[in-house]
Amino acid sequence: MTNHNQPIGVFDSGVGGLTVLRAMYRQLRDESVLYFGDTARLPYGTRSPQEIRQFVREILLWMAQSQVKMAIVACNTSSALALEAVRSEFDFPILGLILPGARAAVGCGQRIGVIATPATAASGAYRRAIWEMNPSARVWEIGCPEFVPLIEGDRIHTPETREIIREYLQPLLQQRIDTLVYGCTHYPLLEPVLRQLLPPEVTLVDPATYVVEAAAQELDLLGLRATPGAAMTRFGVSGCPKSFASLSRQWLGFVPEVEQVQLPDLGPSLPATESVVDTVYRVVESREAS
Repeated sequence: MTNHNQPIGVFDSGVGGLTVLRAMYRQLRDESVLYFGDTARLPYGTRSPQEIRQFVREILLWMAQSQVKMAIVACNTSSALALEAVRSEFDFPILGLILPGARAAVGCGQRIGVIATPATAASGAYRRAIWEMNPSARVWEIGCPEFVPLIEGDRIHTPETREIIREYLQPLLQQRIDTLVYGCTHYPLLEPVLRQLLPPEVTLVDPATYVVEAAAQELDLLGLRATPGAAMTRFGVSGCPKSFASLSRQWLGFVPEVEQVQLPDLGPSLPATESVVDTVYRVVESREAS
């Protein structure tokens, strides 16, 4: 039997899912959270669908062993490529970002841009979800492979990053979009720069806010709201706890205590993107040293 005070699992490839966690702190203050960042294998956006599904199964199995009462896939790539395939394999509700984000976008405009990882953009998941709700909407999805490494490397506020963002936005600006969807939970962290480059009339849609609203509704429907006063958050990563904790401070306002997690082994191991991860963490650690 599910205990009301069991945690809600939230996972992403790295710090991007902290945008969902922040929304939970605002909207679901009484809920305990088990947050997992798969930092040893980021970024997910250049992975194959088979890899993503294996990663998601491993994480959800670990969360099941940790007795979560619900899981939120705080990763658009995983939501697009794995959610439907794995949802029936677990006996707790699993929510993704695509449908809540698409629903919010349809409520905001008719000319909708989506910035996402290459895997999410190639899947067409947002376009299909938006067209199901509004067949007359125009949708453009742009893959932005450089964004996640820049964010995980704490290099948001640099001239080079500003120029990269400008290049990715250019095709969407040419289409005169009125709405821009963050198709990756990392991307709201770029908002200060995006706001400088976008026309003021463009509405920014953060699916993190809306998936948490959906989670609240699901908890009410199932009668699983936590008892007030019992909330706590546990953080786990597959990579370096120290680097994740350091990066997290600017998004959470505090340095969390982070543990390294050994995920269940579901078969032959898949190669991690060591070069990307090592580069990201070297940047962070060099700044700490200075």
